This record gives sequence, structure tokens and C-alpha cells, in this order.
Amino acid sequence: MCPHVPACPDAEAPDREKARTLACHPEQGWSLLCNGVVLFEDTGELLPSGAAIEPHRPVVGAA
Repeated sequence: MCPHVPACPDAEAPDREKARTLACHPEQGWSLLCNGVVLFEDTGELLPSGAAIEPHRPVVGAA
């Protein structure tokens, strides 16, 4: 359970990336969020359930 007030979004919530960072390892390219999500620098995610979320970088339009 998240100790923050207001509580961080659940790992299954669409805004799960807004949870606070508990551990940050930029040299390895990942961060652990308060809701148990591992967030990778390529924008991929690993959920506490073991589900993997593919990287979802924004698409840049042609100029």
C-alpha cells in the first residue's frame, strides 16, 4: 500500500507512470516506482504482475 498522500496510482491504472520514484538507476536504465512498476528509459514497463508493456515513445510527425 502506498504511504503517500494522495496515494500514487495503482500499477494497473492508465496513469501508473505518475507514481513516485523509489529507486532510480539511470546507469542501468530503469527506475522502481512506488506502485511496484519498473519503468525503463526506453519507456517500456514491467508491472508487478509480470506483464510487460512495450515501449510507447511519442511518434514525431514529419516537418
